Amino acid sequence: MGIFKFMTPEIIFGTNALGQIGESMLRLGAKKVFVVSDAGVVRAGWVETIVRHLKACRLDYCLWTEPTPNPKDYEVEQGVRAYIENGCNSVIGVGGGSAIDAAKAVALLAANGGEIRGYEGVDLVTRPLPPMVMVPTTAGSGSEVSQFAIIVHSERKLKMTIVSKSLIPDIAIIDPQTLMTMDARLTAYTGMDALTHAIESYISLAATPLTEQYSLQAMRLIAGYLRPSAASRHNREAKEAMAMASLQAGIAFSNSILGAVHAMSHQLGGLLDLPHGQINAILLPHVMEYNLISAPEKYAHIAAALGENVSGLSQTQAARKAIQAVKQLALDLDIPGSLADVSLEAHQLDFLSGNAVQDACMITNPRDLEAEEVKRLFRQALGSEDACSANRN
Repeated sequence: MGIFKFMTPEIIFGTNALGQIGESMLRLGAKKVFVVSDAGVVRAGWVETIVRHLKACRLDYCLWTEPTPNPKDYEVEQGVRAYIENGCNSVIGVGGGSAIDAAKAVALLAANGGEIRGYEGVDLVTRPLPPMVMVPTTAGSGSEVSQFAIIVHSERKLKMTIVSKSLIPDIAIIDPQTLMTMDARLTAYTGMDALTHAIESYISLAATPLTEQYSLQAMRLIAGYLRPSAASRHNREAKEAMAMASLQAGIAFSNSILGAVHAMSHQLGGLLDLPHGQINAILLPHVMEYNLISAPEKYAHIAAALGENVSGLSQTQAARKAIQAVKQLALDLDIPGSLADVSLEAHQLDFLSGNAVQDACMITNPRDLEAEEVKRLFRQALGSEDACSANRN
């Protein structure tokens, strides 16, 4: 076992945890808070709740709700201007991964200057960021505890992966009640995103004994509670379990990075502006099939964590159960099974594959991929090539 680091923000978890946000900002020295969210979260009432708690602590604030799903570079730059013009000195991100990533990116540029495009890659941030508190309202992205921010490069039509320890928020506040305003489809997509985080972080080349435990426990919770969470927005037990699963998967992938699913889905999301969790759900079984030979023992553990009975099976048989379990979960959640269902066309694959192999998440994938292998996986997910052909190498 080599040397490894493990980092998390301060975490406040539980029902009514939102009530801690004013005191949390005061502890961080906030004077005027830049609150980043989106229209959907505003409609759900969570921004109003947070503003009420800020006012109770006599904290001034500026509300910015311009980020779209899959936030764009030019949106971030607009946010930075608003942050500076309003004299803010701290940031709150409220929402799903898009709002939180946008909040991180605004904080990054407010402290470091330049354009967000200049920070694509790993450890390019040189100056400390202003105090940040992140409040997730979905159970999927894990961005509230991660060292990642994903921003769309609008000209290149791809998602930039920005990785820096500076992007780990000071405090993450997770209140499972916020999940009760999500519809079934968003619950399914974000839950599959969390599952992808758990699986990719577990088989990552950078996984450690600490991250592996978080990954496995996240899988157990998702296997047990994602279906009932999608079935009813009022199932408190399921919401609490999914909030914890997303948190644990987020901690895991922040410290062990991810793999080919995310390297590929970043490109699709940037090109077609699709829901991230939906793309992950479609790609995950195909990438798992490709990666299986690199970590069959871990795949057997994944199968057990997902509730499969692997007693008496060979390692290979147990490993394949993991892939079957993922497919069945997506099927039960009524998630489209093919990229053809999201309007991807074959002529776009060269562009996507070339960009995917350059993504930072590809570095820790357990099996090597060149552009041609990535293209075959895209074809397989598109339904134009079978699994045997895609894995003949």
